[in-house]
Amino acid sequence: MTAPFIVFDSVSIARGGRRVLDGFTLTVERGETVALVGASGEGKTTALRLVNRMLEPDSGRVSVEGRDTREWDPIVLRRRCGYVLQEIALFPHMTVAENVALVPRLDDRRLSDAEVAALLELVGLEPARFAAKWPAELSGGQRQRAGVARALAADPPVLLMDEPFGALDPVTRAELHGELRRIQSRVRKTILLVTHDMGEAFALADRVGVIADGTLAACDTPEVVARSQDARVRRLLDAMPRR
Repeated sequence: MTAPFIVFDSVSIARGGRRVLDGFTLTVERGETVALVGASGEGKTTALRLVNRMLEPDSGRVSVEGRDTREWDPIVLRRRCGYVLQEIALFPHMTVAENVALVPRLDDRRLSDAEVAALLELVGLEPARFAAKWPAELSGGQRQRAGVARALAADPPVLLMDEPFGALDPVTRAELHGELRRIQSRVRKTILLVTHDMGEAFALADRVGVIADGTLAACDTPEVVARSQDARVRRLLDAMPRR
C-alpha cells in the first residue's frame, strides 16, 4: 500500500492575528481529486499555499510525497505543484504556445512544438488555431484552458486549483468541468481543488472536504457528504448553489 501523497497532520496557522486552521488533518492519495469547500475565510486557500510552501504551519506538519514541506527546497517543490488560479495570469507579450512552454524553460528544458501541441489538444485548444494567438485574443474559458495546459507543462504530480472556474459563466464552467474530468482520466494527477460551489465540488472530486472552524467537518465521497447531518455541513449544503 502506497503512502498518502499529501498529508496535513494537526496543522494550525494564524493569519492576520486570527487562527485560520486549527488542528487541520487531511490525507490526499496519489491520483485523487479532493475538493475543499467552506465559507469565506475558512482557510481553503491557506491550505493550498501550505502544500507548495508559500506558507508554513505554526504547528503540525504538511508533507508532500512523504517529506515535510519544510525539508523541500521551495522552488523545487513549487515546480512539482502546478497552480491554477481563478484569474489565469498569462503573460500578455507571449503567445499561447510560449506561455504553455514557460515553466519547463525554468528548468532549462524546452518543449518541442509537438509537445506544446499535445498539451493544447489535451485541454481542448486546437493547436493550429490557438498556438500563435495572444492572450488578449482569447475568451475567459480559453484562457483558463491555456492556464491548465501551462500548469501541466512540466508534468507536475500535483495540481493545486484555487477557484479555477469561479469567474466563468455557467455554460463555460460546465464545459470546463467536463474537460477537467476528461484530462484527469488521462493524466491522473493528485488534485487539491478549492471552490465555494458545492455543486462544482460534487461534480469534480473523488472526495469533498468541508472546512469549518479551522477543522475538517467532513471528508468523504460526494454521496456521503450530501447526506451528512453535521450542522456545519448542512449549512453549506443548504446555502451553496448546486448545478
